[in-house]
Amino acid sequence: MFDILEVVPRPQTIKVIDVGAMSLGPGAEFYAPLINSGIASVVGFEPVKEECDKLNSTAGPNRRFLPFAVGDGTTRTFHLCNRAMTSSLYEPNTGLLEHFHEIADLTRVVERSKLKTYRLDDLPEAADPDFIKLDVQGAELDVIHGAPLALAQTMVLETEVEFIPMYKDQPLFAHVDQELRRRGFMFHRFAGFAGRGFKPVVMKFLNRLPSQWMWSNAIYIKSFMDFARLPPAKLLKLAIVVHAIYGSVDLAALALKSYDLLAGTSLQPAYLQRLQNRPA
Repeated sequence: MFDILEVVPRPQTIKVIDVGAMSLGPGAEFYAPLINSGIASVVGFEPVKEECDKLNSTAGPNRRFLPFAVGDGTTRTFHLCNRAMTSSLYEPNTGLLEHFHEIADLTRVVERSKLKTYRLDDLPEAADPDFIKLDVQGAELDVIHGAPLALAQTMVLETEVEFIPMYKDQPLFAHVDQELRRRGFMFHRFAGFAGRGFKPVVMKFLNRLPSQWMWSNAIYIKSFMDFARLPPAKLLKLAIVVHAIYGSVDLAALALKSYDLLAGTSLQPAYLQRLQNRPA
């Protein structure tokens, strides 16, 4: 995919809020294209302090991480698991997870502690975001409920969602989807699916996937039916994000059409021409 900044004006910054920022390795962030282009300003929140310290030790320019648990603003029990990435404000649903290969062994609680959570709207560092990523092991809806102001400014949101209750009493995809639609977002696409096979059958056949889908990442955008009412600067950022991260060139072109109508420019024709001329 070509660099969209060859065609559109370079924004001063695209503000990324990363809730549940635990790293899977340098450069593994799915929003890395924004970082690599030098237009991302990243504020991340990671409640496991050791993991937060790791993030800050390797953070480049315009990236900082804070050891806060983002949620509904109440004091909650934090369940630290043997694999830090499966830790959650919700207790792992071990009785359910034990029906599947491996997953229960990755979500064993090793420590419980009381933890103050913070509403995203109460954190000044999170003000006026353009793009939000949520990965908080079942607590995504808690974060959404505590972020009406942030969500009003956000153009694109990617959130982990579960299809079965991997954590006790957690909201599932349907609940998250309904709330985001209520707040003016439209579902765009899933970014892959993950799951496990039921015991005792082991899936080792070529191209054979586990029959139970358990979680995915869902991408939401501000409804394209409302593009004409969005600020032009936000529309431009939406186009850059969906192009650079998701390759959604048709959606980017639609956003640029609305930008042109509002700003009196001709970015969409230039973008379409660049799409047509890209190497095969």
